[in-house]
Amino acid sequence: MTRMMIRRSHERGFADHGWLRSYHTFSFADYHDPRFMGFRVLRVINEDRVQPGQGFPTHGHRDMEILSYVLDGAMEHRDSLGNGSIIRPGDVQRMSAGTGVRHSEFNAFRDRVVHFLQIWIVPDRAGYTPGYEQKEFTEADKRGRLCLVASRDGREGSVRVHQDVGVYAGLFGRGEHALWQVPDGRAAWIHVARGSVDIDGTLLLAGDAAVIPEPRPSKITGVEEGEILLFDLP
Repeated sequence: MTRMMIRRSHERGFADHGWLRSYHTFSFADYHDPRFMGFRVLRVINEDRVQPGQGFPTHGHRDMEILSYVLDGAMEHRDSLGNGSIIRPGDVQRMSAGTGVRHSEFNAFRDRVVHFLQIWIVPDRAGYTPGYEQKEFTEADKRGRLCLVASRDGREGSVRVHQDVGVYAGLFGRGEHALWQVPDGRAAWIHVARGSVDIDGTLLLAGDAAVIPEPRPSKITGVEEGEILLFDLP
């Protein structure tokens, strides 16, 4: 059996722009590591902290499925499709860039930092019509289990993405656990968003990631109120 690969938080790329502090799990912007250009169809996991009242001015994307997952604070979203919303903890936002979309993201607060994950998934083909979706997943939905938050077919109330992936979110207090079996022909990337968890006897802290590269069962156990995202990837 292949060993689980661990990518520690301190191994990620980092950029400090003053208004933005960003950790890059994979190569992004000025951070380049040929060993980490993405994993299968998972292209970007950026852990961003945006200062009060600051944000990303209007800019464009094409042919990418973009998920935003807020951990603390609130993010204000506007786009060229006419959408305007506030993204809060528990919300999952999906923007399909497709043939082209322009958007902006700003910290909705003037007195606190917003902390969120920006995730890019490569779609199964180019040229989709741009689209937008946002749904709330409560703490109860994620407590002690893996809650499906994004999928190709929108099953179990998840947001829809144009790729054969499953994105799961879980909250695990001390001793709470869930089991995951990697299906044949697939792999899992597990990102610890905050707190700490034990995966198959290995302690992972906030910002760490584990790769399960082949079919095998794994046990995810909370240590200190851990919050994770698990990506089931083709």
